Amino acid sequence: MADDSATTGFVMNQTMLRVRDPDKSVAFYRDVLGMTELARYDFEEMQFSLYFMGYLADGEQVPEEVGERAEWLFARPALVELTHNWGTESDAEFDGYHDGNAPPQGFGHIGISVPDVHAACERFERLGIEFVKRPDDGKMKGLAFIKDPDGYWVEILNPKGLRAIVA
Repeated sequence: MADDSATTGFVMNQTMLRVRDPDKSVAFYRDVLGMTELARYDFEEMQFSLYFMGYLADGEQVPEEVGERAEWLFARPALVELTHNWGTESDAEFDGYHDGNAPPQGFGHIGISVPDVHAACERFERLGIEFVKRPDDGKMKGLAFIKDPDGYWVEILNPKGLRAIVA
């Protein structure tokens, strides 16, 4: 077991997902999942951009000063970092990124807690979002999986609803 004092202050800050088209991906995480684009960093020499998406508490504001924003951003928990390698969005030869759920399996999904899984899924249905699993499908009832524009799975769950599954 690790010495707890050695890891005091550690924060799970981000999960990075490579995306083909940042306009589509940012729109999905913003408009479908309700996240805010907290920061964008462009690295012209290396030809890639980073989009940090996350949730703000009611009334919370993103710092405007660049240095203050960076410090604030990299101390936050549970962000999604969308990484766009320039040119993939218009490259007809580019097949996309591996989502981790087809062989060889690796990365699986990110999870979003919602107040009402069924209501969230009804909205996703109206928005034309692709489902992997609907809340009442399969043995694990009350949770769903949808796909983002790059095929990454997003689990939709309610913390209270999972009590029965894991108990």
